[in-house]
Amino acid sequence: MTTVKFWGLLIAAGVCAVSLISALLVGNPALAFGTVRLAGQHAEHERITRRALGCDGAEPVEPCFQAETLDALAGRSMSFGAVGAPDNPTVGLITVAEAHCDGGDFFDVPGYPQTQAAAQLRLEACRAWMKQHLDAAIVAAASLVSAKGKISRWQVSMTPECVYAGRIAGRAKCNVLQNCGIVLHASQDFYSHTNWVDAAPAVNATAENPPGLGESGPAPWLDLRAMPAAFPKGLISGCFESASIPSEDRGCNYGPDNKLHRVKHAVLNKDKGVIGDQIEPGTTPRGAENGNFVRAVEAAIKDSQDKWATLRDGLVKQYGPARGGKMICALTHDDPVSDCKK
Repeated sequence: MTTVKFWGLLIAAGVCAVSLISALLVGNPALAFGTVRLAGQHAEHERITRRALGCDGAEPVEPCFQAETLDALAGRSMSFGAVGAPDNPTVGLITVAEAHCDGGDFFDVPGYPQTQAAAQLRLEACRAWMKQHLDAAIVAAASLVSAKGKISRWQVSMTPECVYAGRIAGRAKCNVLQNCGIVLHASQDFYSHTNWVDAAPAVNATAENPPGLGESGPAPWLDLRAMPAAFPKGLISGCFESASIPSEDRGCNYGPDNKLHRVKHAVLNKDKGVIGDQIEPGTTPRGAENGNFVRAVEAAIKDSQDKWATLRDGLVKQYGPARGGKMICALTHDDPVSDCKK
């Protein structure tokens, strides 16, 4: 294939991808914390991840992710990155409810189409999804460093760039980052898509204005180190059914003439807002109220840091302090072969 033809195909593929992303985001304006800068989204997932885990982040953590590796994890510009992979149309997770902590809706009125127990199961599935992919990241890390402590130059290489598409395995570092990104995406969406941080309505809750739990900071129930704490009483997320795309009215209404509303994703989400030097007020209806977006972002940042700490703990527990420590270095450094010799 000639160089001109190769680049032509890449450009054409890029145009198609951007067109598809645009169509999806316009059709689903509140799918998740934003992944790219389109349709009123401001790459919220990227900004949360950079703020939480980047070496230049506003709330840095140690060990932090160096620039090139952080790009692969958080994404940049029009790139989804690992944390945005669940929103990437090529990966196939956009309508997987547990990947976004969706579908855990309940409201205590006669005839509501989902029981409280069923709603809890949907959210428990989201937590289990995070644990599944955290465990997968630990398994994938085995190829980063041999049992004798030798770093694999190929398995830690960031060239060519990691590609998160479908379920095709790549180099070990890319595989770990992809699973880590899936965990972070669901964790961050938990705070945007549930009522965990939401201030309670001042008067008469309805399905269009459901109660909030008024919490700040990470949910202890999402700690993946051990068996979960008691399920938070009153915790819900919004209805978002794949059959409802592009409108939730088809999948999230019920009753006579389909005119009664479930608690919808569109009602609960706090997906949009600017995260710069300061976290600005949210721009969705729920996010704009009572500082809900700011609290959701702050909790997501802290929980992202905790998920990274949980992965580090898991690597050390599985592979021992020396080999596990070298894996952590390889995951965070852009040139592990040179930087992680000890």
